This record gives sequence, C-alpha cells and structure tokens, in this order.
Amino acid sequence: MARIRVVTDSACDVPASIADALPLDVVSLTIRFGADEFVDRVDLSPAAFWSRCRTSRELPETAAPSVGAFQEVYEAAAREGCDGVIVLTISAALSATHQSATVAAQAVAERIPVVVVDTQAVSMAEGLVVIDVAERARDGADLDALVARAAELVPRAGVCGTLATLEHLKKGGRVGGAQALFGQVLAIKPLLALRDGVVAEAGRQRTRARALTAVAEVARTHAPLDRIAVVHGDAADVSDLVALLEGVDVAHPMIVTDIGPVVGTHGGPGIIAVCWVEAPRTGK
Repeated sequence: MARIRVVTDSACDVPASIADALPLDVVSLTIRFGADEFVDRVDLSPAAFWSRCRTSRELPETAAPSVGAFQEVYEAAAREGCDGVIVLTISAALSATHQSATVAAQAVAERIPVVVVDTQAVSMAEGLVVIDVAERARDGADLDALVARAAELVPRAGVCGTLATLEHLKKGGRVGGAQALFGQVLAIKPLLALRDGVVAEAGRQRTRARALTAVAEVARTHAPLDRIAVVHGDAADVSDLVALLEGVDVAHPMIVTDIGPVVGTHGGPGIIAVCWVEAPRTGK
C-alpha cells in the first residue's frame, strides 16, 4: 500500500477529532487583531475568535501560511518515508495559500513528489473533499488515485449560507456604510454561495428564519449527497438549520462544526452555512 500524506489549510474547518484520526496535516493561516497575531486553531480557538469579534472595534485580518510552513510539512513526510503528498487548499481566488503551497512543493521536488490541488472552495466545502481524500489515503490509495479522486470531487462540492449581520462586510469595505445600515433596517439577510471559487450573492431574504429555510432548500436541490456539513460562527440557531435538513438524502452522517477565523473574519458572528459534496450521478 502507498503511504501518502494529505495536507490542507485551516480554512477547511475540519474538526480536530476527525483530522487527528486521518493521515492529515493542517497548515494554519494567521489572524491579526491590530498588533496581536495568532495562529489559527493553535493559539486562537474558534470560540476565542468569536468572543473577540464581538468586543473588538477592529476587523480581524487573515494571512496565508508562509512557504516555509508548507515546506516543513512536506519535508517531515519525506523523513517519515511517505511516498508522496497531496495538498488540498482553499480556493486560489480567495487566498494566497495555494500559491504558498505550490512554491513549497517546487522546493522539495527532488525529495518527495507533491501535488497541489485547488479545491475552489472554503470551509467545510473544502473540508469534505479533504476528508474523503484523506480516508482513501488512509486505506492505501496511491498519489495518482488521490489526485484523480480530488478532481472528481471538486466540481461536486458546494456551499450556501447566510449572514446575521452586515457589520463585518461594512468594516471590511465589502459594502458601504449606508448600504449596510439600509440592509439592517430592512432586516435583509443575503444568501451566499461559491461560484468558480469566488463567494457570490445567491439571493436575499427578509428574515433569518426565511434565510435558513432558503439555505436548506438550496442544499436539498443538490441531493442525493455523498457528504454534508452544517458550519456556523457562534450561531444560536444552528439546531434550526440542522432540523430543516432532516431526511435529506446523504450517504455519510452530517457533520456540525464551527466556522473558524478565515471565513468568520468576513462573515461575522452568526454566519451559518450548509456545505455538501454531491453523490456521483447515475451513469458517470
């Protein structure tokens, strides 16, 4: 059996309980609140991040991992006798993480083969692809088979979510102050989705309850599903979205987990989403 190490970044939001059971290394992005810098999920947990978001006047910022951070993981895999490394990154359109991983792969090319794959996704839309590939690596699949599997999964992965507040988008300059105020007065809840690796608006609802219903309905339109996850940033109504997804046709158990700082920086507290990987269609 091949020994392939799977590497990803902390934007994937894969729970530690799952990651620790797989041949998976997670390279962390960094988060800054003003002059204070933290390593994602190493010295800043999602809970601590959300607590700080609610009290900080400054919008947090994220930074991609360094080339050296990826190279260190690749070299460790080589020392351990692995036959290769597959790296699954956050969408290259959203972060320089993919670039760092690629440059590091070139630096170790003579020591170990490394293939870097752009998942064109983020949060658990990325994470569900990571879990699938890592499970196959655990079972002995070789590097070529894992790269082919990732290529199959990427176009089948998706996400739809909604925000509780437009404040973080306003702070980050994504919407103007007047537009954010207008949206809040009217209780507009935008729906967000990934299209070609970029976050795009997928609709608007006038209440949070309607937004959750719409998110669940979008996910259902993609069934049958292979995998599904509900992710949230300190959202008190996460159980409501889980209930709306009851009975959805999916092969693996639902994962419910936290959104970390990478997405949370722009989405703000209360962000919530459904991520999925579609089941292969009949005849494919």
